[in-house]
Amino acid sequence: MDSILKIRYTIDALFGIGVSKHMPKDVRFTYSKKTGRIQHVYQNDMLLCTLRIDGGLAITPNFAQMLMKSKKFRENCVEVDDDSKPFIENGNSVFCSHITWCGKNILIGSDVPVLHGNKVIAVGKAILSSKMMSSLKKGAAVKIRDSLKV
Repeated sequence: MDSILKIRYTIDALFGIGVSKHMPKDVRFTYSKKTGRIQHVYQNDMLLCTLRIDGGLAITPNFAQMLMKSKKFRENCVEVDDDSKPFIENGNSVFCSHITWCGKNILIGSDVPVLHGNKVIAVGKAILSSKMMSSLKKGAAVKIRDSLKV
């Protein structure tokens, strides 16, 4: 299968049908020497995402910002308040009490872009589902994997 098609199908499966059309056209791939599988996706020299062994994608904040053009992609995001923004940008976890809005497509273990305003400040892994995030007032909701370190 064509590498571009494989990435597009994966993005659509994880984040919603049609989200992949906001992916840049000029991408470059790196492949594993042992297995020949796609490892990383780059635009120019900027890493966009890494393919996981389980079939998932580990996206970067820059790539999440590109995909934010899609309304469906926003349903996979969490928005935080002003107080927690500097801590999250430094790589600290997102707590339920600091979430102002969360999308309905968030499941436990899924990749979650963290927003402040309309800008992606970090990307992490969901510890709770969207229903749990909105109902709970204490505890961690998203463990940050990559952030825009200030």
